Parts: sequence; structure tokens; C-alpha cells
Amino acid sequence: MVKPVILTVDDDPEVLQAVSRDLRYQYGDRFRIVRADSGIAALNVVQQLKLRNEPIALFLVDQRMPQMGGVEFLEQAKDIFPDAKRALLTAYADTDAAIKSINSAKLDYYLLKPWNPPEERLYPVLDDLLDDWLLAFRPPFEGIRVIGNRWSPFSHQVKDFLARNQIPYKWLDIELEEDAAKLVKYAEGDGREQLPLVLFPDGSQLIQPSNLQIATKIGLQTQAERPFYDLAIVGAGPAGLAAAVYGASEGLNTVLIEREAPGGQAGTSSRIENYLGFPVGLSGSDLARRAVTQARRFGVEILTPQAVTGVRLQDPYRVLELVDGSEISCHALLIATGVSYRWLNIPGAEKLTGAGIYYGAAMTEAITCRNEEIYLVGGANSAGQAAMYFSKYANKVIMLVRGESLSSSMSQYLIDQIAATENIKVCTGCSVVEVKGDEHLEEIVIAHTQTGQTETVPARSLFIFIGAIPKTDWLDGVIQRDVQGFIITGPDLMHNSKPPQGWHLERSPFLLEASVPGIFAAGDVRHGSTKRVASGVGEGAIAIQFVHRYLSNV
Repeated sequence: MVKPVILTVDDDPEVLQAVSRDLRYQYGDRFRIVRADSGIAALNVVQQLKLRNEPIALFLVDQRMPQMGGVEFLEQAKDIFPDAKRALLTAYADTDAAIKSINSAKLDYYLLKPWNPPEERLYPVLDDLLDDWLLAFRPPFEGIRVIGNRWSPFSHQVKDFLARNQIPYKWLDIELEEDAAKLVKYAEGDGREQLPLVLFPDGSQLIQPSNLQIATKIGLQTQAERPFYDLAIVGAGPAGLAAAVYGASEGLNTVLIEREAPGGQAGTSSRIENYLGFPVGLSGSDLARRAVTQARRFGVEILTPQAVTGVRLQDPYRVLELVDGSEISCHALLIATGVSYRWLNIPGAEKLTGAGIYYGAAMTEAITCRNEEIYLVGGANSAGQAAMYFSKYANKVIMLVRGESLSSSMSQYLIDQIAATENIKVCTGCSVVEVKGDEHLEEIVIAHTQTGQTETVPARSLFIFIGAIPKTDWLDGVIQRDVQGFIITGPDLMHNSKPPQGWHLERSPFLLEASVPGIFAAGDVRHGSTKRVASGVGEGAIAIQFVHRYLSNV
């Protein structure tokens, strides 16, 4: 835990050195002694300590200083650290000023110079003040703090990235938290248009950072340690993580590349209750955390956030081109990039994305939805899991389902849970056709299939769970995909018992092998796959068997 600070201020170098020495002798084991030689310098120190979230327990300040006297300094400092104890060092001639400052600066005590011997004239007074401060002291959060606006897409991006990568942080809404505006001022930012402001425990800060900037700052690995690997896996969802664990545990030099955060779409799930071996369920983030720990234990390199922009064939190698211009070569490539939610293609949606419209569970927004009425679009398991999660916070959750019922797309256990939850309402035959709002979402227009009518309702939060599309454009011209972009593998590549065009091996493609030998696909990105977490894990594990068979003939 960070030591609380005792700040002493005096413009006389000899006095400052003496009081610092005495403070350090008596309190140095429990408090950090910081000194400043003027009120202006001390005010800057106080602001920096506030930015670093280091608490100040006591101000011990000389009264007579040029430019800014002790009382004037304490009047300003108490607005920054209102709970800190305040003591003034005065000469006998300044006692009247000290007495008058008891009200203006909320002075706790004043001491006369000289204070020797400190055992009699200094320590007893400060002991009482510090004991009193410690009784009410609650250690501050020592991790990352994010200051922003609830309706800022940039703020949502930062929160979502940190949460999905399981990095603890504290959110400070500038509209609701009094300290937030002060911290922005102390950081010398240009105002709210420069938010979010990300403050790190070491005192450094980033303004409107990219995911890559944050990753670099917190020590996530974004660059490969070597140019060549036995196996490269693109996508760290359940399929990619499973393949990484099995590949590395069986001796393959393995690198795993993820563009956002380990766990993929499943990692955003609030509760997975039908996964074998977890009778009470587990969250997607918990599953991802366990899998990442397991993969790293076997030596898997995990690059995140990092994206693959292309692949070229250079037999016997497959060369991955990364977004930062670097390249990674491998013998075998497994694509497990999963799918993404389809974007809501209606008037107003693009402008309000991240400002009231969110794709996926966006669990970082749950607390801000407390006691509100929220809307979810979608009728599959992911939407049902999110509805159950948000029902713990929101006053009411309204599910807008295009179909006539949930039974065709959602597991029965979720349907039963939703039916038993009083603050969840399912509106079937409903779809959103327009969203409205200036700075953030304010209204949505709902179309009712049965009546053909529309209604406009107020809304502050809309969560989208519609359809699933693969992001495989980077594979265009390399391997065969279906019309939707899903990767075709194994027997689906055979036509009239003939392998795909360009296939130069005597054998047929393996079960999970794409139209190019040595490139495999697993999980939701594969044509014909079962969209379940357990299926993705199973395919990732099975793929390693075929990777070994391929490598044995390379």
C-alpha cells in the first residue's frame, strides 16, 4: 500500500531541512515525508499527488512565505485534500493571523517556532492529528483511473478494452464525480473535449488513448519475440485458446494473435450456464482468464491487441502480415477469429454507437444503467444471458425480438429464467427501425410486425445482439469462403470427389483444413460450425491433431 504523505512547506532552507528531519525520524516508517520551499511549489506538489491518487494525511506549513503565505496555501489545498489535517508553524508575532485562519483555512492546530525539543512541543500534537486522520482514512484505489463522459464513444472504448483484458480500473464520470473535473484541471488538459483521461498509478497519463497505447503502457505483449513459429493462431476466442493450450502443451512453438481481447465474443458473456463441468455456470471473462493462464503456463505467446491484415503463401511457410507492418512466419496457421455482431443498419445508429448504442453485452455499462429502462435487440442465447445480467441493475429490461418466440433461437433454460424474472419483458415481432438523439441516444422507433404500426419511446441504452458475421476479408483470394465469408473446410471443399482448385497434395483436405494445405479453421468462423462455446473449444482441440499430421509431412 502507498504510504500517506506528510507535506511540510517553508521558504527557509535550514528550517525546512530541520522540520523534515524531525518528521522523518518520528513518522518515516509509516508516512512519506514530502517538502516544498514555497506555497506555489507546494500547490503543484499537491495537485500531482492528487493525480497519482496518493493521500495526504497532514500539512505542516510555515505562515510567513513570499508570494503565497501559509494560510492562503491551506485555503487552496483543503479543496484538493479536504480530509487532510492542517497545522501552521508560526512565530509569536503571527499568532493573531493563525487564530483568524482557524475558520478560513479550517486550521486544526498552530505551533510556535522553535519547536525544540520535538518530543515535547511537536510530536504529541502531530500524533493526535495523525491518529484522528487514520481513524477515518480509507485507502484509495491504487490502479488505473478513467475519467470521461458516459456518452463518449472514446470513453466506452477505453473501459471496454480494460474490462475485456481484465485490467482493474476505476471509472469517474465527469458529470457525476466532483473530483473528476478537478483531476482534468490538474492534468492540464484542454477540457471535456479531450476526454477520456487515463491516469496510471505511476503518475503518468494518456488523453484519448488508442487500445495499442494503453496496451503498451500496461505491459501487454503486442510484438512477437521471434520471426517463425510452428503454429500461429489468429483469434483468441474459445477455439483459439483451446488450440493454443493443446498445441503448446504438445510441443509446438505457438503464437496467438488477438485484435481486441482474449475470450472473443464469448468473453463478453455475463454467464455461460450450459458449459460442461460448471453446474452453476461461469462468466465468459472467467473462462477467458482461466484459459489465458493455462496457455501462458505452456509457453504460448499472446499478442494483444494485434491484428492480421493479410497472409501470403511462401511454401512451406505461411506468412502473416500484421497491422503494424511486421510479419510472422509459420508452418501451420489456424484461423479462429469467430464472428462479430451485425451492425444495426438504420437511420441514426452509426452516430450514436458508443453513446447509448452498444454491441454485445457491454458489461462496463451495466452500473450506469442502474434504475433505468433499457432495450436489448436479439433473441439468441447471448441476448438472453445479457438480459439476465442487466436485470440485476436496470429497473426494466425490454427484449425486442423479431421472431414470434424465443424457442427457435434460445436455449430452454434461458427462456425459463427470463420468464421467471419480473423486470424482463419480451416483445416478439418487434424491431428497431430508427434511433434518435443529438449527443447521445434519446429515443428509439419500434416497428410491430403484427399490427404494422410504429411507436417512438424514450431510451438511453440500446444493446444489439443481431446476427453474426465473420471478419475474413483479409483472406480474400487466399482460401475459399462461402457467400457470407465463413471459411469452407474439409469435406465441404470436395466436389464430385475432387479436391478444390489449386490443391496439389494427393490426400484430401483434413476435416478442419481450408482450401490451402496447412491453413485450418475452427470455431464460429468455420462454415457449418455449431455456434456454442463447447463446440469451439472442441474444434480448437481437434484442429491440433490435424496440424500434427500436416507438420509430419512438411
